[in-house]
Formats: sequence, C-alpha cells, structure tokens
Amino acid sequence: MSEDIDERIRNLAHTLDMDYFGVADLPPARDFIHAQGGERVSRYPRGVVLGMALQDSLVDLLPEQDKEGAILYKHSSYDVVNLALDQAALRVANLLRRAGFMAFPVPASKRTDDEHISAVFSQKLTPHLAGLGWIGKSCLLVTPDHGPRVRWVTVLTDAPLKPTGSPLKPRCGECTLCVDICPVQAFTGRSFFPDEPRETRFDAAACDRYFKETEKEKGVAVCGLCLWVCPHGRKGRKRSVK
Repeated sequence: MSEDIDERIRNLAHTLDMDYFGVADLPPARDFIHAQGGERVSRYPRGVVLGMALQDSLVDLLPEQDKEGAILYKHSSYDVVNLALDQAALRVANLLRRAGFMAFPVPASKRTDDEHISAVFSQKLTPHLAGLGWIGKSCLLVTPDHGPRVRWVTVLTDAPLKPTGSPLKPRCGECTLCVDICPVQAFTGRSFFPDEPRETRFDAAACDRYFKETEKEKGVAVCGLCLWVCPHGRKGRKRSVK
C-alpha cells in the first residue's frame, strides 16, 4: 500500500506542474517542530513537500526596487505562486485522506506568531530534510538548480511514505553576497547549524521592520535582494526538474 501511495503522490505532483517533490522523515526534527508549532504539527512523522520555481524574469526586477516592479513581482512570484502551492497541497492532502491516512496541509505562507515572526511550521525544513537543498547564510532554502528561487509547501501526514533523501551539506563556501546586499544587515553570515537558534544567523525583527517601512513608503512590501543575488540562482543555464 505504501509503495502505491508514494507513486500516486509523486505522479500527482507532476500533474500539478510542481518543479520539486520530496518526502521528509520528520522525527529527527520533532523537538524543533514542536517548539515552533506544538503538538498539532509535531505529531506527524512524514512531510510531503512540493516546490515551484520562480520566473527569473520577475526575480530580476528585484534590484530595481521600484513600486511597479515590486507590484509585478509580489503578484506573480508571491500571491499567485502561494495560491497554486496551497491548492496543490490540498490535492495531495485529499489523496492521502481518501487512502485512509491523516493529512495536514500547511499554508505556503501564513504567519501565525507575530512575537517570533514565524509560521506554525517551517516550509524550509521539509525540502531540507528531503534532500532538495541546504539552508544558506540568508536562512533561505538553496537548491542546486534554482538557488533560493523556489517557493515551498508542505503536507504533514502519518502515511508510511519513503523519504526521498537526507539533508545536503551547505555549499555556500566563503560567499557572503546575500549578507552584504541586505539593506538592514539582518544576516550575521554564520552558516547553518541545526542545533543553533535562528537568531545566531538572522535578525527577523530588523527584516520585518524594513518590510513595514517599505509598505508604508511604497504601498507594497517587497525586498528579496538576498534571493536575487544568490549565485546558485543566477547560473544562467538550463535548469533540471526534480
């Protein structure tokens, strides 16, 4: 049964035009998951992750930092992509439910904790554990093919799915472009270590304040310079589909 459901979910992901698909084994990260979202999300042993790559033509609008470009980017690379991911996650969750398993589709981008500036579950965790990328110095999930130019969604489940991989080691090396370009110096430049808190690498409050100031000034809150500048996303070659 498990092999059958694995194949059905993978085929559905491709049918839904996802660029990335993976299954993560979550128990090794249970303490982290529970600390962020509690028992409602930490009780699931598997995470199905779907990823959609962003259009380079839209990401390349980010360094211009003008209102029109920000509106265009936010609409197509944030609002539309998040909606597509949420709809895809619901389709996967429905498949799992109809097969007799529990499923919890996590919203692609929905803050639930203003104090800690976080969601109920980290969307970077599942692709990282599934072997699709590593956590960069920007605290973004960096893939070998598209860099950080990917948005993710997770479906938590108790289905006995086969994990697709294991965490990749960071490949950022000595590069600090994302650290240097940040307008509020929110990144420390420290590499990711799973046992260290986010604060050792990233000042989320500084980033959040900048977004609020930008929205007040321009009417739309977009930055994304750390995403744009990453060399792994700017390779200029044909990308493969995972």
